[in-house]
Amino acid sequence: MTEAQKKKQLFGTNGVRGIVGRDMTPLLAMRIGMALGSMRKGTIAVGRDTRTSGQALAHALSAGLLAAGCDVCDVGIVPTPALQYLVRQHFDAGAMITASHNPPEWNGIKVIEPDGTEMDDDASIALEERLFAESFDCAAWDGVGRETAAPDLVEEYIAAVAGAFPGGIGSGMTVVVDPGSGPAARTTPAILARMGCTVHTVNAIFDGTFPGRLPEPSPEGLAPLAALVRETGAHFGVAHDGDADRAVFVDETGTYLEENREFALLQEYVCSTRPGLVVTPVATSRLCEVVAKATGCRVAYTAVGSITVARTMLARAAEGETVVFGGEGNGGPIFPAHQHCRDGGMTAAAMVALLAGGDRPLSARAAGLPPYVMLKEKIMTAEKEGVLARVAAAFADTPLDTTDGIRINLPRAWALIRPSGTEDFMRLLVEGETKADAEELYTRVRAAIGKPKA
Repeated sequence: MTEAQKKKQLFGTNGVRGIVGRDMTPLLAMRIGMALGSMRKGTIAVGRDTRTSGQALAHALSAGLLAAGCDVCDVGIVPTPALQYLVRQHFDAGAMITASHNPPEWNGIKVIEPDGTEMDDDASIALEERLFAESFDCAAWDGVGRETAAPDLVEEYIAAVAGAFPGGIGSGMTVVVDPGSGPAARTTPAILARMGCTVHTVNAIFDGTFPGRLPEPSPEGLAPLAALVRETGAHFGVAHDGDADRAVFVDETGTYLEENREFALLQEYVCSTRPGLVVTPVATSRLCEVVAKATGCRVAYTAVGSITVARTMLARAAEGETVVFGGEGNGGPIFPAHQHCRDGGMTAAAMVALLAGGDRPLSARAAGLPPYVMLKEKIMTAEKEGVLARVAAAFADTPLDTTDGIRINLPRAWALIRPSGTEDFMRLLVEGETKADAEELYTRVRAAIGKPKA
């Protein structure tokens, strides 16, 4: 099997995840630590979110790192982007104990490279091969690593995000923050307060049982956030997923802001002052192209996944291009002037800057975007290649983008059909300039797919 044909077995799009006690165990965490410590020598930072299993898994991971001769710095409970920022500033690599948006019984591990980006596919495969073969560099008795704790180091991240904007830019603004009982309870309210905002919170106490809502923000789960926004007369509300690498918003009326529209507004804010290249996956709304055209920017599409987007941004910048914005249309913008990863705290801060001093509320700004309509469906099937072949044949006379699955590009609509990398289903996205445009293309794509085998 060639390197190009090798596939990850444990690591998914964003690290390793599983149900605690069944898939994700301290033994696995220790073995990942030993494999990582065998590949990345030096001092490794370990952070975790608020899940009840986090401490046990962090200790096990650290034990593996120490046994491989690495030093470990325990930075405690922090958002994933905070750990990524701190790794880039101080450490040789990092590991985050988190299952991001998954339910509380899940946990996982994300590996952070020295530049602050998540470990890519090739390195993840190499780590897995070490783990499966038990090819570990076990240190002798006098070479075992040492562990230190730096729970206050996260203050550097808070200061960096708030300091990226003019002092007091949020003065006169009221914001409600819902960290979802996760690690952003320590960071996002502090960031916005330092920017001059009056901050109210809901679900802002660390609790790995997530009593207020699940780690995945949803319009239904954010009803208390929306109610508090209306009660306090706030300019907007912001909520995070379980590790705060994403941020989603409700406007001043408590209405949920669809994530692709969030992406377009923040893209417009960045690109209106600094035109350049915008990098985003093929699953992102065509709104990004509308905004790019209006601001003198260009769009480069990638396969789905924030790691792919981040590394493409770095590669294009290394080639001399001015890369100004990127990320995913799921509440995960990337601001390269800050760091090359999704960052919920920075996204919340950028929304403050976008609205500061303006006379149009968030609802009006969102309403000013074209009314694109997106339809989403999950198709359960193991017949992935057959589905793709039938769609390609049905649209053989249409421009097709095969960057990730198949994207069909029509003048007034587009569709993306792509397989899951780990489970037996395919995702179908269809977007149109109107609901009728979207439904017409959806009907054509569904007819091409037919009834796939389960």
